[in-house]
Amino acid sequence: MRIIALALLVTAPAAAAPPRIVSINPCVDAILMHVADPGQIAGISHYSKDPRASSITASEAARYAATSGTAEEVVALAPDLVIAGAHVAPATIAALKRMDIALLQLGVPETISESREQVRQIAAAVGHPDRGARLNARIDAAVAAAGGPAGRVPALIWQGGGLVPGEKTLASELLRRTGFHNLSKDYGLKNWDVLPLEYLIARAPRVLFSVGDERGEDRMLGHPALRRMGGHIAIRPYPERLLRCGGPTIIDAVAALADARRSL
Repeated sequence: MRIIALALLVTAPAAAAPPRIVSINPCVDAILMHVADPGQIAGISHYSKDPRASSITASEAARYAATSGTAEEVVALAPDLVIAGAHVAPATIAALKRMDIALLQLGVPETISESREQVRQIAAAVGHPDRGARLNARIDAAVAAAGGPAGRVPALIWQGGGLVPGEKTLASELLRRTGFHNLSKDYGLKNWDVLPLEYLIARAPRVLFSVGDERGEDRMLGHPALRRMGGHIAIRPYPERLLRCGGPTIIDAVAALADARRSL
């Protein structure tokens, strides 16, 4: 019996090696840190090397080569799979097809549910669906822990120059889940739109989440009319890296929003 078992072990086909991945999207990079083996990640997006916008730590980013997404850079890393956002240069797509390299494209998630599905897809694609399930469970727990009374506090997320995320965005759902009411719709704005300062002053939110303000890049926040309203508007920093990505970034985003709500 022992001899037979040994023969089966010797002749059984080896398990397929996990795919070698190149990501050209910073939001995908963040998910890969949780669901892929480090050795599977051949490259990440160059955006993840920028600490102001990266959704991964500087030490994580330093471990991997980065590309700007060109065909030459990506193919040189010899991946089995490239994971990207919705927009990929046609030359890169053509090169991947010629080299028989699989491409998985994912759009920007507009809801927590869409983000959860992207985590599931990425985890399955890299061969670790169980890790995706665990990450989604952590995200769900963080959202539940940060929950607040729905729509109670009027708020707005304000990016440099007055760009704000509208109702049908992931940022808006995170506001709602943490006890805020996104005023974007009340101003009649689209999903991503610019709010003139005059409208902001005429109908001020209780909380203004300022994206990038810690770098002093938004001169509109220093406008005298807005400064005079300091007793009516609470301005809170909102790191740029929390604005557009789903996945594990949601955990940090809801924590920041909940902290701001509790500080009022």
